[in-house]
Amino acid sequence: MVAAEQFTPAEMLLLPEPDLEFNHGQMLHDPHAGLALFGPFDSQAASHTKSIVYGVIGPSNGVEQFLKWSDLVQGGIVHREQEPTDDARKRRADERKTYLLWPPFPGFEVAFNAIWPRRPAGRWELDRTRLIELTTHRDPNRRAYDVVGEYCACIEKARNRDESFHVLICIIPDEVWQNCRPQSQVRDGAHGRAPSKKALAGKRQMLSLFGPEEEYEMSVDFRRQLKARAMEFGIPIQIVRESTLRIGPGNGRSERGLTPESDRAWNLWTTLYYKAGGKPWRLASARPGVCYVGIAFRRTDFGETARSACCAAQMFLDSGDGVVFKGDVGKWYSRERKEFHLDRPSAKTLLSGVLKTYRDQGGQPLTEIFLHSRSSLDKEEFEGYQEACPSGVKLVGVRVRPESGVKMFRRGKWPILRGTFWRISQRSGYLWASGFKPEVLSYDGWDVPNPLRIDVQHGDSDITQVAQDILGLTKLNYNACKLGDSTPVTVGFSDVVGEILISNPTVKHISPSFKFYI
Repeated sequence: MVAAEQFTPAEMLLLPEPDLEFNHGQMLHDPHAGLALFGPFDSQAASHTKSIVYGVIGPSNGVEQFLKWSDLVQGGIVHREQEPTDDARKRRADERKTYLLWPPFPGFEVAFNAIWPRRPAGRWELDRTRLIELTTHRDPNRRAYDVVGEYCACIEKARNRDESFHVLICIIPDEVWQNCRPQSQVRDGAHGRAPSKKALAGKRQMLSLFGPEEEYEMSVDFRRQLKARAMEFGIPIQIVRESTLRIGPGNGRSERGLTPESDRAWNLWTTLYYKAGGKPWRLASARPGVCYVGIAFRRTDFGETARSACCAAQMFLDSGDGVVFKGDVGKWYSRERKEFHLDRPSAKTLLSGVLKTYRDQGGQPLTEIFLHSRSSLDKEEFEGYQEACPSGVKLVGVRVRPESGVKMFRRGKWPILRGTFWRISQRSGYLWASGFKPEVLSYDGWDVPNPLRIDVQHGDSDITQVAQDILGLTKLNYNACKLGDSTPVTVGFSDVVGEILISNPTVKHISPSFKFYI
C-alpha cells in the first residue's frame, strides 16, 4: 500500500476527465448532461433514426410492465429520496447530491431527438408457466437450450415480418436468470451445486460417439447462448429481467440492488438507442486514424488437452464504431508463465481478420494501431501482428490489466480521484479509472479503488498519452449511461465477445458489430 504524499508531482498526474461530443459539436464530461441539453452526437446525420421500430418478447406480465416503462419514458423521471428531513439546509444538500448522483431522465425524445413509440411494432407473448417449467430440467444444457429456443422462435417471426425492426426487447422471468447460469443446478425444484466440468466433459465425449446433440455444444448460460443464437436473425436484442422493470415505492435501491427509476431509464434507453443504430456520443479528443484492438482469451476445454480461443474487439475513437473478430483455437495457455500467447501465424491471422472487417465496413485510413491485452505480448506474437499491420501504420503493444496489489490513499473520507496517474517510467504506470468523481460528488464503488497497470511492451508511444486514451476508452460503453467505467471498452468488450463466441463454438452466424454482444 502506498501513500500519495510519498511521490513528487512530476510522477503523480491528474489526467483531465475526457470530453464527450454531442449534437452541434457541444462538449461535456457527463453523458447525462450532454444528452439532456444537446441531444445525441448523430442528431444531424442522414442516418439518424427518427422513430425506433421495436418489438417485445416475453411473458404477458413482463410485456405489460415494459409497456408501462414505454409510457413513463415519454416524459421526465425525477428521483426523490423517500424520507425527507425537517432540516432545510440538509434537505437542500441531499437534493443536490441526489440530483448529481441520479440525474433526472428528461424523456426519450428530449434526450435522443427521436420518438420511442408507446406501443411496439411487434408483440410476442410466451407462456410464463412453460418457461419456468423448462428451467427445472436437471440437465443444464437442456434447460438453457430449450428456454433460448422459445425466444429464438419469436425472433425468427420478427425477422419474417414486413417491418424492419431496429431492436427486440426480450423480457425474462427471474427464475430463468437464476436457473440458467453456469453455476446453476436444480434438483426436484431446489437449487444445488453445479456438476463438475469433468462430469460434463465426460458426458459430451460419450455423446460425441453417436453425434452430439446441438445443446451440448452451446453455453449453459442463458444470456450468452441467446446472444449467440439470435445473431442468425440479424436483429439486435436487449435482455431485461422482469424485476428490473418494477416501478413504484419499495422497488428502488434496496431491492435486488436496483438503482432509481431515472437511472434505469438512462441506462436502458441509451442502450436501446445505440442498438437501434444511433450514436449517443463520441470522444471529443479522438485522433483520426487511430484505432484500439482489445485481445481476450477464453479456454474451450481443460485438462491435458486444454485449448483456448482468442477474440478481438476493435474500437475507433473518431467514430465510436467497433468491430469484433474470432481468432484461431489452439494451445495458447502456458502453465509455466500462467499467460496466454498466440503463435506468429495466428497473431497475423487475428489482426488481418480485424482489419479486413474494418475495411469491408468502409473504415478510414489508419495511422496508428494500439493492441490492448491483459496477458503480456511476447516477441513472436508481436512479430505476427506486425506482419498484418499495413505499411506506414504505427503498431504499439500495451498490456492493460487490473492491479489489486497497489493501493493509493488521500486525506479525507473519499478515495483517490478518478484520472489519477502514477507514472513509474517512460513505458509503465498505474491509472485509476475508478475513484472519486467530482462531477457527481461521489464514488460508485464499495472498496478502495484498484488501478489499471499499463505497460507499453512493444513499439513507441508516450505513456501519458496512452493512459489518457485508455481513460477516454472507459467512456465508450454504450451499454449504460455513466461518467466512465473502471476498465476501457477494448478490454471489457473483448471479454464479452469471448464469453459469447467461445462458449458457443458451433454458432455459424457471427456478426462483426458490437451491438449484438452487449
